[in-house]
Amino acid sequence: MRFASYEHRHRRRVAVLAPDGTLFPVSGTDSLTELIRRHAGLDALLAAGAAALDGPAGPQLSDVRLLAPLEPPTLRDFVTFEEHVEGVRRSVDGVGGVPDAWYDAPTFYFTNPYAVIGPHDDVPVPPGSRVLDFELEVAAVIGREGRDLTPERARDHIVGYTILNDWSARDLQGREMQVNLGPCKGKDTAATLGPYLVTADELEPYRDADGFLRLALTAAVNGEVVGEDLLSHMSWTFEEMAAYASRGTRVRPGDVLGSGTCGNGGCLAELWGVRGERTPPPLGPGDTVTLTVEGIGSLSNTVVAGADPVPLPTARRRTRERP
Repeated sequence: MRFASYEHRHRRRVAVLAPDGTLFPVSGTDSLTELIRRHAGLDALLAAGAAALDGPAGPQLSDVRLLAPLEPPTLRDFVTFEEHVEGVRRSVDGVGGVPDAWYDAPTFYFTNPYAVIGPHDDVPVPPGSRVLDFELEVAAVIGREGRDLTPERARDHIVGYTILNDWSARDLQGREMQVNLGPCKGKDTAATLGPYLVTADELEPYRDADGFLRLALTAAVNGEVVGEDLLSHMSWTFEEMAAYASRGTRVRPGDVLGSGTCGNGGCLAELWGVRGERTPPPLGPGDTVTLTVEGIGSLSNTVVAGADPVPLPTARRRTRERP
């Protein structure tokens, strides 16, 4: 089942998408996040969707503005593709190889849920950046609260999947991370989610013997394919990621877990690291990035000019002397 959030005639709605493109609104809510919280677990969400399909039909998909499928309370972005780590490290940090610590656990950072945008929204260039990049990811959405989960238990806590584009200002990111903290403003302007939330049961046929979802991933810039990979090249499953995210804390309904960027051209920085030059060039106003994931769909965003940075002073240097 596919859930969509959309705007039609100045009203926000949540609906189930039928195969012919008809949207069937869910009654009683305009928030998929709230719907997931209210119907804890996949079975309850599917029941709510089935009830919507039995109700009156809404508009056609072609007649609405698609929004991000949900407004996540938290967005954890992992880094689970070894090839991506190696390529981007060479590009951003100027060193080769993969850090030994990467192999220990599925590392993630918390990114900004307020930066989430829809599958066809424009993306402004981050203030002060001249090296904008896309990142092709798949994200799992938590449907039930859990703490200290095992990977086996975590499967029942994942309600569905969507596509994530974790837009990155590589010049800002590279400078910020020299402080050994971050990324900060390098990844704080836009994070695309969409086009739909595809419920977990729909993707089960793609699961391989090792528990990975074998989905084809494609990234294109201005209609030219620059990256292709398989989601099953992740080094950890989503269930293992969810278990790690819940260690010593809680995951809650609506939380989003990004896979991290795929390899083989899942972002420009990886290609720059492999090729030793910025080919293709960084993104700029007018460039359109289209990401496609088998079994989920496509999202396409166009880069536009952004705001100039508000001037701030550099740090006030203090003497080490103490009174």
